Amino acid sequence: MTWSGGVFGSTGTCVLAPNAGPMTLDGTNTWVLRDPDSSRSVVVDPGPSTASHLDAIDAAAGDVAVVLLTHHHADHSEAAREYAERHGCGVRALDPAHRLGSEGLGEGDVVVVGGLEVHVVATPGHTADSLSFVVPQDRAVLTGDTVLGRGTTVVAHPDGQLGAYLSSLQRLHALCGEQGITTVWPGHGPVIDDALGALETYLAHREQRLAQVREALRELHAAAREGGSFPHDTLPRAIVEVVYADVDPVLWGAAELSVRAQLAYLTSS
Repeated sequence: MTWSGGVFGSTGTCVLAPNAGPMTLDGTNTWVLRDPDSSRSVVVDPGPSTASHLDAIDAAAGDVAVVLLTHHHADHSEAAREYAERHGCGVRALDPAHRLGSEGLGEGDVVVVGGLEVHVVATPGHTADSLSFVVPQDRAVLTGDTVLGRGTTVVAHPDGQLGAYLSSLQRLHALCGEQGITTVWPGHGPVIDDALGALETYLAHREQRLAQVREALRELHAAAREGGSFPHDTLPRAIVEVVYADVDPVLWGAAELSVRAQLAYLTSS
């Protein structure tokens, strides 16, 4: 499936960054949000510091009122300060280290620009500072890396925590049901038109992976009881080689972060 961004709903324009890769899919989705009757916009996740990309955002955004960040990872945040300074506006983020100006961003905040409202929902798990943004006008939710348009995301242990991530998915599912949110505008990959279905798939996938990790642990312990050695020092990688055997090895490093998060979750629960 080819993804190149575009215009979605009455308020959303996705400007695709030229940073495609195994972890970023087609590239980072920079979202420009603007009420159709306003000249002022909100820019979410300016992405990499690439001149051509920032110029493309400008072409879509016009008068930028504020920059918002879904989380601190560089593929989303690297150009935030640079881009905000270009427009003389602030950067609002949960992590103070990534703000420009005095305003932060957190659960329950509502960012109002023209006739546009962006409602902030705390969705930790992928990272501790992950936020999602609900745009009621389009019944859409911007999920950053909490939900991707293709595949599944990494729980970036130790900053990311699986328990928090599962709670965030459950919360988003409930929110979509209660508020009639139908569409996911993700941080990478194509728009998803079935928000509830995507979240149910994500939750089922995580439960499946946890069951696979439990089974891999049982097998490793059984092998050790029969005279083999238990890979204490390399346990996460040993589990990756079993559970993620069907995944391209180039992604095993990221998978190991998720396995570490799964092991920490199983230990704590």
